Amino acid sequence: MKITKKSLNCRGRIVSLENPAVMGILNVTPDSFFADSRVSIEKTVDVAAKMLAEGATFLDIGGYSTRPGAAEISPSEEAGRILPAIEAILAAFPDAILSVDTFRASVARQAIESGAAIVNDVAGGTLDTTMFETVARLGVPYILMHMRGTPQTMQSMTSYKNLTLDVIDELGVRLTELRALGQKDVLIDPGFGFAKTPSQNFQLLSQLHQFSFFEEPVLVGLSRKTTVWKTLNISADQALNGTTVLNTVALLKGASILRVHDVREAVEAVELTKRLNFSE
Repeated sequence: MKITKKSLNCRGRIVSLENPAVMGILNVTPDSFFADSRVSIEKTVDVAAKMLAEGATFLDIGGYSTRPGAAEISPSEEAGRILPAIEAILAAFPDAILSVDTFRASVARQAIESGAAIVNDVAGGTLDTTMFETVARLGVPYILMHMRGTPQTMQSMTSYKNLTLDVIDELGVRLTELRALGQKDVLIDPGFGFAKTPSQNFQLLSQLHQFSFFEEPVLVGLSRKTTVWKTLNISADQALNGTTVLNTVALLKGASILRVHDVREAVEAVELTKRLNFSE
């Protein structure tokens, strides 16, 4: 059985993943798919405080909506949303571990220089050829997510010969490139909802254990996505229960981090699943 790496070096702080962790989502955008996740700069600290109090280990700050068909914005506009949020949160909570959700190397660099500790790249380095060199030079953990195309085109690129093996193969190529540059801490994200249909997302989740092939922590982002609410014929704001169900499945299949809008419920899923896994 392969042993998955169980810690991350976040700006000199070793963060254990012996037990799964929760990453709270903070979108400083006006158009993210789940309206309640959109946070103004003025309210960022309050939302961060709530998530940290509920048990989030990480907070993921995003300034570019990657929902299907989302509008393009400039790197300067994206940075202008993200950087004040990072600075405000760290001023209030200096020990908070922040991740920057961006596929642009310039934005990632500015965010790390402002105090963020992790780069979360939905494009897995495919939309900015300088991203891998940048994160390797910065020496921060990098979330390598699988996506094809762009947020505007990805849903037209859902044809696979063998879904899980193709995703693993495409991620493997990128991981090899990262390793050649000396990148140490890498998290693997299968990219639920990114160039995948709802039925493909269920297949990928059912085979999530196969991603242990990489021997790296696996991050799962299923929170309130179309796969949940369209399957149940509800809306995103009604999708918390369904999200918790799928997060629980992900934990049972080896997920190390859950990226979520609703921290308390995810932390409870982690705690209960942990008790189940260690029961005799």
